[in-house]
Amino acid sequence: MLDDELKGHIQGAYRRMVEELDLTPRYSQRLMIAEIARTLGDITVDEAGKRQSDNHVCVLEAGTGTGKTLAYLVAALPVARALGKRLVVSTATVALQEQVLNQDLPSLAAHSGLAFRHALAKGRGRYVCVARLDDALGDSEPNPTQSLFEQDLIARSGDFNRLASDMAEAYGRGDWEGDRDSWPDTIDDASWRRLTVDHRQCTGRRCGHFSACAFFRSRRELDDADVIVANHDLVLADLALGGGAILPDPEECIFVLDEGHHLPDKALSHFAHRFAVNGCLGWLKTLKSSLTDLHEALGSQATIARLLAKLPEMLHAVEPALQDIFTLGHQLAERPNGLGEKESSYNQRFANGVVPSALRDQAGQLLVMFAELSRSLESIGDILRESLDPDKQTGLEREQAEAWLPLLGLLHGRALEAHALWQAFAAEDPAGEPPQARWLTLSRSSGGDAEIEFSASPVSAAHTLAKNLWGRCHGAVVTSATLTALGRFERIQERAGLAGRYRYQVLPSPFDYTGSVLSVPPEAADPGNREGHEQAIVDFISGLDSTEAVLVLFSSRAQLRAVRKALPETVEQRLLAQDSLPKRELLGRHRDAVDRGEGSVILGLASFAEGIDLPGSYLTHVVITRLPFAVPDDPVGATLAEWIESRGGNPFMRISVPDASVKLVQACGRLIRKESDTGRVTLLDRRVLTRRYGKALLDALPPFTREIA
Repeated sequence: MLDDELKGHIQGAYRRMVEELDLTPRYSQRLMIAEIARTLGDITVDEAGKRQSDNHVCVLEAGTGTGKTLAYLVAALPVARALGKRLVVSTATVALQEQVLNQDLPSLAAHSGLAFRHALAKGRGRYVCVARLDDALGDSEPNPTQSLFEQDLIARSGDFNRLASDMAEAYGRGDWEGDRDSWPDTIDDASWRRLTVDHRQCTGRRCGHFSACAFFRSRRELDDADVIVANHDLVLADLALGGGAILPDPEECIFVLDEGHHLPDKALSHFAHRFAVNGCLGWLKTLKSSLTDLHEALGSQATIARLLAKLPEMLHAVEPALQDIFTLGHQLAERPNGLGEKESSYNQRFANGVVPSALRDQAGQLLVMFAELSRSLESIGDILRESLDPDKQTGLEREQAEAWLPLLGLLHGRALEAHALWQAFAAEDPAGEPPQARWLTLSRSSGGDAEIEFSASPVSAAHTLAKNLWGRCHGAVVTSATLTALGRFERIQERAGLAGRYRYQVLPSPFDYTGSVLSVPPEAADPGNREGHEQAIVDFISGLDSTEAVLVLFSSRAQLRAVRKALPETVEQRLLAQDSLPKRELLGRHRDAVDRGEGSVILGLASFAEGIDLPGSYLTHVVITRLPFAVPDDPVGATLAEWIESRGGNPFMRISVPDASVKLVQACGRLIRKESDTGRVTLLDRRVLTRRYGKALLDALPPFTREIA
C-alpha cells in the first residue's frame, strides 16, 4: 500500500506542476494518477525486493486532452524511486518520444520538485561506430567487411568521404553525440551501413575506440538514469536478447507503454522471419570467392583453419538446395516461369500455416545446413573476440582479429536469420495453439531479376508478451487514447497477453463532444457498389463549403486517386493529396491556406487517421469514406481468422469488427484536439446503418450529436 509520505510526494509534485505552469486540473488526469499510484503501490515484494504479487499492471484508456504524460510521470516516478526501480517510458512514434524527452521530462524536473536524471535509449544501430568512422577517414584499403560485402552498396565517393569527415569533426568537437537521428542532414541507408555495426560485429570493451564509443557512452548515461525513454521496438529487441542487454533487467523496471495499442503489432513484426533466396545466394557466393582471403588472413590459427576448411563443402551443399527451393516455391505459387508481364508481385499463403510436405522436407534440410554454418561462423567469431583480449593467447594478432570480426559477425547474423526462417517452416505447430502464418512472395529485384522470399510470423504476440514482459517486469502501465474495442478491453487483452486480473479503466474525456456532429448523410452509399460509392464521395466533396478545413480519409490508394480524378476543377484548386506530397509539406500547406482564410481539403489514407494534430480552425470536418476494415489478404490476419473459425468462432465479429471500431474511433479523434474544438464527422459508408454490426460501431464512438439520414 502507498504510505502517506509517498502519497504526499505524488500530490505535492502534481500540485506544484499545476500552480507553476498555470494548468487546469482535470478530473480524468487526477483519476489516472490515482490508478497508477494504487496499482504500483500495491505491489508486494520479498526481502530481496522481488515482486510477489501478480496484479502489477494497469491498463488505462486516456483520450486526447487527459494530460496522460504528466499523469504517468508524476505518479510512477516517485513510486519507482521508492522501490529502487527504474522507470522506462516507451512510445511507438518518434514524435511522442521527442515530446517526452525534450518537453515533458525537462518541465517535470523544473516545476515538480522531483529530483531525477533521465536519458534516451536507442539501439546500437542508431549510433556511429568510431572504429568504422576512423577507417572511412584513412587512405588505406577499407576494412575487409566493407571490401567484401559493402562496397557494392555504395561507391567510395567524395560525398561519402565528406560525410565521414564532417561527422568526425563534429564528434571530436562534441557538437554531435554520434547518433543518426541528431545528424542535421538525412543520411542514406547505404552510407550509414558503412558507419555502424550490430551487436555481433561490435568488439565491445576490447575495441581500441571503446572509451570514445558513442553507443557505450549512451549506455553509461542509462546506468545513471532514473527515467529511461525508449520505444517499443527497442523494448522488444531487448526482451528478445533475454532482457538487460540494452535496458536494465525487466525485473528492475517499471514500464510505461504509451501508445500501447501499437505494442501487439510491433511484437508480431519483431518476431517475424523472412528469407530471400537470391539475396542469400548472393552473399554466399561472395563468401565462397573470399575464402582464399580468409585463409591467408586467419589460417595461421589452427582451429579457424579447420573451420574454414569445412566451409567449401557446406557452401557446395547449400547452393543447390537453395536453387531447388527456389524452383519449388515457383511451382507451389503456380508460377513455374515466374511472374506474368502485368504482375509486380504475388503472395502464396499456406492455409492454416501448413506447408506442403515437399517444402517442409526441404526446409528441414536447409535448417540443418544453416545450423552447421551458423555454428562454424560463431566459433570463428568467438576466437577472434578472444584474440582481442591481451590476456589470452590464440595465435592471432589483435589487428587481424579486429579487422575480420565485423565480417564474421555479419555472416553469422545472416546465417542465424536463415536458420530461424527454415526452423519456422520445418516445425509443426503445437496442437491447440495458434499456428504460425507461413507464405512466400514472388517479386522482381530493381534489376528485373526474379526473387522469392519465404516468410513466417506468429499470428499472436500474446504468449510472448505475457511471458517476457508482463511476467518479468516489476510493474507496468499501458495507456493510449484507443485501447478498447466496441467499448471493451477484451481485444487488447487477447492481442497483448494482458491478464484479466490486471486493473482496467476508461478515463472520462475532458471534452464536450455534444457540441460537434456525427453525420451519416443521404449521400452515404454501400462500398459494395464501387462506382456508386465513388460517385457519392465525389458528390459530397463537391458540395463542401469552400472555406472548410477538411480531412477526407480513404481506405485505399486506388479509390483516393479515382475520386481525385473525378472531382471538378473548382475543388481541385484546394485539394492536397497524401500520395502527391510529403506529409510535413502537405500539412504545412494546409495550415497556410487556413491562415489565409481559404478552404483546404486533405485527401488522406489510413496513416492520416492517427497522429495528425490539426487543432481549432485547422480541422473542422472529418469525412470517413469507408468503414476501416482490414484488407482481407494479409497473411497473418488470414491465418488467425482460419484458426478462430476452425475452433467454432466468428473471425469477422471477433477480429474485424473490433479492429475496425478502434480505427474508426482514431479517425474521429482527429476532429477534437482541445476543449474549445468543434466540428463535424461524416460517415459515407451506409453499412453502418444497414449491417448488424453498425450499431455497435456507432455506440463505441464519442457522444457526438447525431444526424442520421
